[in-house]
Amino acid sequence: MVLFIYAWAGYWAAGQVLYKNKIVFRKFGVLFFEKLILGIFLGWILIPIALIRIIFGV
Repeated sequence: MVLFIYAWAGYWAAGQVLYKNKIVFRKFGVLFFEKLILGIFLGWILIPIALIRIIFGV
């Protein structure tokens, strides 16, 4: 359960930090798995950055 929440939070954070305000031309499945893998492996840094951006409105 904790891993599922971490994967979801990492996926969300990857979208907020790496893909916000960007137009991406990829198939949906490719984009989904790319964000999921980035979120899982880099979630430890992306999640705090995304939360800081949300709190301070950056």
